[in-house]
Amino acid sequence: MEHSFFFNAFIYLAAAVLSVPIATRLGLGSVLGYLIAGSLIGPYALKLVGGSPDVMHFAEFGVVIMLFLIGLELKPALLWRLKASIFGAGGLQVVLSIALIGGIGVGFGLPGNQAVALGFICAVSSTALVLQSMEEKGLLKTATGKTSFSVLLFQDIAVIPMLALIPLLAVQGSGVLPLNATPAWLRATEIVAVIAGIIFGGHYLLRPVFRLVAASNSREIFVAAALALVVGIALAMEMVGLSPALGTFLAGVVLADSEYRHELESDVEPFKGLLLGLFFISVGANINYPLLWEHLGSICGLVGLLVCVKFLILWGVGWLFRLKGEGQWIFAVALSQSGEFAFVLASFAGSVHVIPPSMVDWVTLVVALSMATTPVLLIGCQFIIFPMLHKRPVPESESVIDDNENPVIIAGFGRFGQIAGRILHSNKVGTTILEHDANHIKTLARYGFKAFYGDAARADLLSSAGAEQAKLLIVAVDDREKTLEIVRVARQFFPHLVILARAIDRGHAQELMKAGVDYVHRETLGSGVALGVDALIELGWRANQAYRIGEFFKAYDNKLLREQVLRNDDNVEFIRNSLRSQKMLDELLNDDTQLPSEVYEKAWERNIQQDDEHSGTLGSAHRKNKIERENRLKSKPDSK
Repeated sequence: MEHSFFFNAFIYLAAAVLSVPIATRLGLGSVLGYLIAGSLIGPYALKLVGGSPDVMHFAEFGVVIMLFLIGLELKPALLWRLKASIFGAGGLQVVLSIALIGGIGVGFGLPGNQAVALGFICAVSSTALVLQSMEEKGLLKTATGKTSFSVLLFQDIAVIPMLALIPLLAVQGSGVLPLNATPAWLRATEIVAVIAGIIFGGHYLLRPVFRLVAASNSREIFVAAALALVVGIALAMEMVGLSPALGTFLAGVVLADSEYRHELESDVEPFKGLLLGLFFISVGANINYPLLWEHLGSICGLVGLLVCVKFLILWGVGWLFRLKGEGQWIFAVALSQSGEFAFVLASFAGSVHVIPPSMVDWVTLVVALSMATTPVLLIGCQFIIFPMLHKRPVPESESVIDDNENPVIIAGFGRFGQIAGRILHSNKVGTTILEHDANHIKTLARYGFKAFYGDAARADLLSSAGAEQAKLLIVAVDDREKTLEIVRVARQFFPHLVILARAIDRGHAQELMKAGVDYVHRETLGSGVALGVDALIELGWRANQAYRIGEFFKAYDNKLLREQVLRNDDNVEFIRNSLRSQKMLDELLNDDTQLPSEVYEKAWERNIQQDDEHSGTLGSAHRKNKIERENRLKSKPDSK
């Protein structure tokens, strides 16, 4: 039965809305939710939608947009620094996968040309699935995420020569010449011209164009211009037989240094999420259940064989590139499937008669099912493998920590962590220092500091550092994502630890407080207040008066920060309360007739009253914090 466009659109959107929240609530992740939804509404199950190739092509545009956004995040200098992992890890994985999978195909009795084509098809992984899963887990900026991205990027590049070589396999295997045969020199010229046009146009033409569009002050026009850019580049790449996703990624890298980068990101991002969801639903809808039930054992065996072979290859590549523990498992499992470009390669190989139509159906089914295994395997790693890893000793490549009975562990001993560490050392407090930069450890050793190499976000390393016996964990690394990762691991596996953490800014401080940090210290608050105090003294204020103002400002601002975390207001309410608190602060700072503690109490008594007028629960929260603080002061030993 043929359904209207609006009916199909409603079914796809309704499937996403219903399946993803349920799958996320069950801990399955959004990707697996999309795949399950697609398999249910597809032509082989409930038959609510047909397996239209047009929908699949449209949905693949989500992958194109995703690569464009990733390119915007990668400045050329950063991409150049990743060249070793792109061509090293990526090249090794692709070559080994083609060789091993092709060899297995020959062992199963396939002709040589079909076995090589099968190696091409299965060597690539799902860029969309891997990056979406890692983004959900916050792993994209970790060493595992960067290595995974490097391998995926090389796979996208490798699709270009694969598409060029598959017709040659047809000539060798069946004598069928591909239609539209283009001379090699002309094809090479076209490819170079398109890539050069993207780079040159991105540098010299697009900025004036976006400047002109921005001058119109119309966001709709800017959104249209951004989408026109992505579609136009994808079309140009497709016309010369290249990967559209690779072209838009290159455009994103070129524009990464432009002043319109953030506007482009915010305008294109909503389309990426929606189209990626549609892509995964389309993959699920193409699971051929009659074929699966008819050959259940064989197909499940092939899926298992594909995943195991790629897992072993990726495990070895991860080991060579120094991924350890959880990172090595995530890298090997996350890329163990075949991906969206496998559908393109399989369809193309069938169209030029390299593989028969029946094999195309089998390959498509195996690829789709392999994609469905990845979210399940990642969940298995999280609940089965990782707890086992945490009980194991630190790998030999990590520092062997023989100083694990200190009451304080310091993660990160740079310009921030050193200050806290020196204060503790001068007062004879023992610390265990964890540092992820091997060169910095050598530098510290010259100054008499003993530091141990390792990633403090690993529970097994924290355990080896004596986290079970320690009292405090000081997190002083200069990476906001890594700080949050360390805090979450410490809170999960060592809940007794009192955590003191360095915050990059106010927003980071709020994230850390929500993650369970006991004491948050913002990098710039103390130095900013000290500068303000010096400025007041130079302008004629008495030194003790200026110092008292500075101390009160810090106490008031820290209290306000905790309140903002408790409130969890929307933007409008957040701004309203911030302005009200700033006005109150201005009034109180002009009143220097009282002691700082009395001013402090007066400020928060007034704040409680106003909060009671707006929200009764917040007033009681203030009172609760006040009571807890008073109890702590009463129980504190007399320092006299």
